[in-house]
Amino acid sequence: MSEYLQVADYFVVVTGLSRPHVKAIHQELHVRLKKLGEFHREPEGADMAWWVILDYDAVVVHALQAEAREYYDLDTLYSECAELDWREIELPPLTPPSEVTDADAAQEA
Repeated sequence: MSEYLQVADYFVVVTGLSRPHVKAIHQELHVRLKKLGEFHREPEGADMAWWVILDYDAVVVHALQAEAREYYDLDTLYSECAELDWREIELPPLTPPSEVTDADAAQEA
């Protein structure tokens, strides 16, 4: 990605099924990655949850509703960039959802 666009090394594009789903994706990423010591800049679009952008410097996460993903067509825009299969990447262990408390989520809101 960085050879085509000098914004980030990786873009992660995620489709939410509805506004609440996009908000939940944003909240879950925020809470879990914060627990791992990762922090993002002020999220863009979180209020409307049509297209939420979380900028972690080297990685930018785009969480979009299906209609927004189709309209903005990021997949075509960045089609020349190499795609990674997330299932083949070793990830750090995440805190199980049962260990992410309502108090953690409330503090993050």
